[in-house]
Amino acid sequence: MLNNHTLSITVSDEESDDRSRLLRALRKRRKQQSLSFRGKTKSELLLRVLRKVLRWWALILFVPAIGLLLLEVSRILGKDPSPDPDSAPKSVYGFGRKGSVGNLDRSDPRTRVVRGVRERCLKILPPEELEHLEIPSVETPSFPVNRVVYISETDGADIHSNINLLQQHTNATRFNLFTGYQTIQEREESYKVNQTAVVHCGFYSENGGFKISDEDKRYMQSCEVVVSTCAFGGGDDLYQPISMSESSLKKVCYVAFWDEITLRTQESDGHRIGEDHMIGKWRIVVVRQLPFVDQRLNGKIPKMLGHRLFPQARYSIWVDSKSQFRRDPLGVLEALLWRTNSVLAISEHGARSSIYDEGKAVVKKHKATPEEVEMQLTQYRHIGFPDEKRFNGKKALAEASVIVREHTPVTDLFMCLWFNEVVRFTSRDQLSFPYVLWQLRVLKDVNMFPVCTRKDLVNSMGHIRKARSHIN
Repeated sequence: MLNNHTLSITVSDEESDDRSRLLRALRKRRKQQSLSFRGKTKSELLLRVLRKVLRWWALILFVPAIGLLLLEVSRILGKDPSPDPDSAPKSVYGFGRKGSVGNLDRSDPRTRVVRGVRERCLKILPPEELEHLEIPSVETPSFPVNRVVYISETDGADIHSNINLLQQHTNATRFNLFTGYQTIQEREESYKVNQTAVVHCGFYSENGGFKISDEDKRYMQSCEVVVSTCAFGGGDDLYQPISMSESSLKKVCYVAFWDEITLRTQESDGHRIGEDHMIGKWRIVVVRQLPFVDQRLNGKIPKMLGHRLFPQARYSIWVDSKSQFRRDPLGVLEALLWRTNSVLAISEHGARSSIYDEGKAVVKKHKATPEEVEMQLTQYRHIGFPDEKRFNGKKALAEASVIVREHTPVTDLFMCLWFNEVVRFTSRDQLSFPYVLWQLRVLKDVNMFPVCTRKDLVNSMGHIRKARSHIN
């Protein structure tokens, strides 16, 4: 009976195969979709990462660079080198605060490559020879100028009797009782070379200012070789010279000129002049009654008129207050003057060669007004000063922060003429130096040394503060 109610379903082999193929196709499609999804996800992720990198690439590079820089700084600061005696740190003032800024107390030689060979910028004698270096004996001058006479108010030139002329000079220039009132005609005559030169050269009147004590004058008259600097208006600190031989210390005067503003500024910082008038190796000379409102002009007096301040000196080295002198002074004289048969050595300008280009730079940097620069350069062009970059085989422009010279009648005359040009026109002495050198054609023994030599002579510290006028 049961067999009569049984339902038989017959499945063929072909239907079974079709179902298997269907299931395999479905599984394959799902697998492909899964792989496709994974591939798309990876591509999108990579694209997103790439976009982030492109957006933040500067930061990605900057952070590791900062890390490396900090690591290098910590490594350098962690060093405890054993410097030679000349480069050992010294106090900025000879006492108190230690120098720790910039290039202070560096004495390592500067070098440059010349025709494929590296050599020192300043070929100074070795220490053992410096100890025995002597100042050459005095020789009778054989210069076209044998004597310089300085014009003063006691010479009978009654310029003050002509009120109109005095008013004209006062309004048009910065001439005063210190400089005297040089006329255009006197200026032209001063460039005509005679055996006896008559010229304005500061210190025109007893009432002209730049007062120095009798005690300081006596000291300055005893100097045969002098290194000098000045800081007026409280603008700069005083940096002790380094790398001198014991012989030089006995033969060379180091004189720093201060005004009363600088004196008060330094005393307020706890830096006081000793009873011997010294701070470290510097003899401090306090100048009273400065003749100019412009402190830059006051600074030109010790810079350019050293032969008036040190009447017995045979050699001088001027160093701007922003610099630290770092070489033996007698060695510098030997390298830059005696060895080269020069009477004046001054650094070439590092950036420009033409005073006309320099004039544009002075105006652009607001170092002088366009009107005063234009008036000066227009006069130079009118007289015939050339546009060419060089003349007499020398670069036309000087940097003038270091001046090394022998005090001879012709160099004394040159410095007087240069000072008068600075007073008449602008305090930017780079503009007038080439003109005076061009006009005073008899001064040929000039050593225009390269910038790297200047960098070997001094450590440049930059100006610390803005100088204040003595009337403020």
